[in-house]
Amino acid sequence: MGLLSVIGMAHSWVRQRVQPGDAVVDATLGGGVDARFLAELVGPRGTLLGFDIQPEAIRRARERLEPLAAEGRLPGRTSLQLRSHSELAQAVPVELHGRLAAVMFNLGYLPGADQEVITLPETTLPAMGAALRLLRPGGILACVLYPGHLGGAEEADEVMRWAASLPQEAAQAAVYRMVQKPGAPYALGIEARVSGR
Repeated sequence: MGLLSVIGMAHSWVRQRVQPGDAVVDATLGGGVDARFLAELVGPRGTLLGFDIQPEAIRRARERLEPLAAEGRLPGRTSLQLRSHSELAQAVPVELHGRLAAVMFNLGYLPGADQEVITLPETTLPAMGAALRLLRPGGILACVLYPGHLGGAEEADEVMRWAASLPQEAAQAAVYRMVQKPGAPYALGIEARVSGR
């Protein structure tokens, strides 16, 4: 038995904090893996919001969620939106501000799509700031960073500087990475200590 993958660790952080009926966000839908995971956690009484700037990501996420819909296990409030994660604060309904249990980010690019379309610090950092304000106390921002692609290391560095600058009374941040593999993806978890509502 080996160590958890970085995605496995991000999921572990989220699993510990999300209950059926909660509201959650997949800020970067990509292939829909995190959306499916979140949907299963919150169940039919929950709320799942997902965002991506690529129609292909929306299509893949819908496809991944279809079996849950067929089984009646899709969250009753599911909305996958073709918009940037930088619009998180405007896109999340006001009644959910300060009440989200988890927001997940999987940075980088969509495998099998245009690899020049990548997440960028100028949209990712405002999105993470908004996510932290939207979380309830004890809620989690879970992010997988990919420094190995063009632009990825710069984005990861900026995200880590931002996380390190957060006041400890507002949030607690941790990193999970494989230290013998420079350039390998790693996970960042940020637990909200107070509501930004």
